[in-house]
Amino acid sequence: MIDTRRSFVYLFPFIAAVHVSAAMAQEYSAKPVTFFVPFAAGSATDTLARSLGQGMSAETRQNVLIDNRPGANGIIATQAFIRTAPDGYTVLIATNTTHAANEHLYKKIPYDPVKDFAPVTALARGGQVMVVNPRVPAKTVKEFIALAKSQPGKLTFGGGSSSSRVASELFQQMAGLKLVHVPYKSNPMAVSDLVGGHIDMMITDVVTGLPQVEAGKLRALGVSSPQRLPNVPDLPTIAEAGVKGYELTFWFAAYLPAKTPPAVVARLRELFISAAKGPAALSFFKTTGIEAWTTTSAELAKFQAAESTKWAKVIKAAGIVPE
Repeated sequence: MIDTRRSFVYLFPFIAAVHVSAAMAQEYSAKPVTFFVPFAAGSATDTLARSLGQGMSAETRQNVLIDNRPGANGIIATQAFIRTAPDGYTVLIATNTTHAANEHLYKKIPYDPVKDFAPVTALARGGQVMVVNPRVPAKTVKEFIALAKSQPGKLTFGGGSSSSRVASELFQQMAGLKLVHVPYKSNPMAVSDLVGGHIDMMITDVVTGLPQVEAGKLRALGVSSPQRLPNVPDLPTIAEAGVKGYELTFWFAAYLPAKTPPAVVARLRELFISAAKGPAALSFFKTTGIEAWTTTSAELAKFQAAESTKWAKVIKAAGIVPE
């Protein structure tokens, strides 16, 4: 005969946890949410976070605060984020930099990209644009390659994220060039120096690069994606413009701290999917050529694992030695 009283005692902690989790999800969002952004204001990650925050705020009637903490390839923000409470009120707007590349760019990072996080959903993906200062005489990718080969070790490129740096490192590796890397805390800072003529070239996100091209302050030579971007259809891919087989894309995703209740993770995922269809997000996607892309939490975890393997190979192919 089953002792129902004993069974209830064993099951009580589980039942209580389920009720607490469900209650938290039902109350969410009862107060403002903070998005931790690992890059500076004006970067693609920041602009996407703000557009999604507007959509989420419209649905929950709560403010969404943006906490920009640029530096160390996103490590500063990510390390601070994993110390926050797992209650759903702090969200990391992460990228391939923080969750696939950094573990291969550095010998040691102060967080575990898998164990320290609860995946919520992917958010978006896209390509980058190769831009040069107008004083650089090259008007095409082939002309830039010829120029760089004529003066090895003289031309410089900036990088304010792993996507930006690795894209340029891979470009010089595949094109057989010798360029000089100049590191930055975030892409907007590097683009400012590129406009000022302090560096020669960048492969950067379209959010920071294209406005300067449209203003006549930079010249665009190509895009890093396998296909041309819909918002700049006349700009060739770097592959078709001179470096056959070249490709480097990036992605964004939302994560919560590890041990966040599953019901809260699920509720936040619903809010992000809804926000991605809102007017602010749709405007962001239309003007940048970045593609909206959402997943389940399990799909994001599986994708992240595959991306870690991919970025390890790309970083090795680019000749980058972990710091």
